[in-house]
Amino acid sequence: MAGRVVWVNGPIVVGAGPAGLSVAACLRERGVPSVLLERADCIASLWQLRTYDRLRLHLPKQFCELPGMPFPETYPEYPDRRQFVDYLQAYAARAAVEPRFNQSVTSARYDAAAGLWRVRAEDVSVSGEGDGGCVVTEYIGRWLVVATGENAERVVPDIDGADAFEGPVSHVAEYKSGAAYRGKRVLVVGCGNSGMEVCLDLCHHNALPAMVVRDSVHVLPREMLGVATFSVAVFLLRFLPLWLVDRILVVLAWLFLGDLAKIGITRPSRGPLELKNTRGRTPVLDIGALARIRSGDIEVVPGIRRLLRGGAELVDGRRVPADAIILATGYQSNVPQWLKGSDFFTQEGYPRVPFPDGWKGESGLYSVGFTRRGLSGVSSDAVKVAQDIAMAWNHQTATTR
Repeated sequence: MAGRVVWVNGPIVVGAGPAGLSVAACLRERGVPSVLLERADCIASLWQLRTYDRLRLHLPKQFCELPGMPFPETYPEYPDRRQFVDYLQAYAARAAVEPRFNQSVTSARYDAAAGLWRVRAEDVSVSGEGDGGCVVTEYIGRWLVVATGENAERVVPDIDGADAFEGPVSHVAEYKSGAAYRGKRVLVVGCGNSGMEVCLDLCHHNALPAMVVRDSVHVLPREMLGVATFSVAVFLLRFLPLWLVDRILVVLAWLFLGDLAKIGITRPSRGPLELKNTRGRTPVLDIGALARIRSGDIEVVPGIRRLLRGGAELVDGRRVPADAIILATGYQSNVPQWLKGSDFFTQEGYPRVPFPDGWKGESGLYSVGFTRRGLSGVSSDAVKVAQDIAMAWNHQTATTR
């Protein structure tokens, strides 16, 4: 194992998605250098490598801007995947943010004796090549910014009988379009935004999707009378408590979407905003899947008891045939796998202190992108973190002159 040590005159930022790009850009704007480490070979690898073709931002673009740069006026209200990636690339170029790619962080630990963070990263572009094995670099600096976000690793559930099923089983991270599933019976496990949109896309490609709905879920219209539902919620929150806004949203959803229990979708007892803020459960914003469910193009089925050779046995005893299975089971944080010796994050990989105060830990540790509030939360954290580090960095620079 070959290794080297790099001193970082500024913060070490882990993750070059929207969170990492935002904080690096905000730091640079304040004259603070940083090193941005990214395990993939591109920025925003989730958006570039692990999203489906038809994906669009679920919220209007003004709520998804990164600090200091609005979306182009020519972009639609809901930019598509390619447009968002182009925006992120332009953002990085404008701020002269240059990540170090193929740097997979394996550990980060605070050295209390030295008062410094030690971050070890493997160069995955050369890992295992030649006689020297993987190349490991230890980055040492005073500050560490965790910006790997809430969607670093896919969630793959253990399903009884998985070995018996003869068709392909894939995660939604591998799904691009329904073209490969034309004419096939596809069991989609999960009823979040990804599950709903994949089912809709499968319909557009003449596949036969069945969607597994195990738990209750909030489904809201993306727009109401031409106004984004999220915009309505943001406006109401300026004047009303969250619990009351939740009740209003549920009533409006019932008025615009009808009684979803009739099609096998029940609502949680807790409100959509409360669940998003406390559990990270994002409400589904309907873009047409409900109409396909009502027409019979998408079948709604309960949870899976076990997989069979040609399909699945459901918890209600029914059997549903399937040629392929797509796991729309989401993603999770991977911070506990590599951040050592710190109790700032929970075992689930989120800051213990909730939003809006979960961006700063002890000993120069920060987090960006774990607010459960999407890109608007990313921007809020990035600005706070950059301001705080800039104050400390400027003080340190002044005292060492």
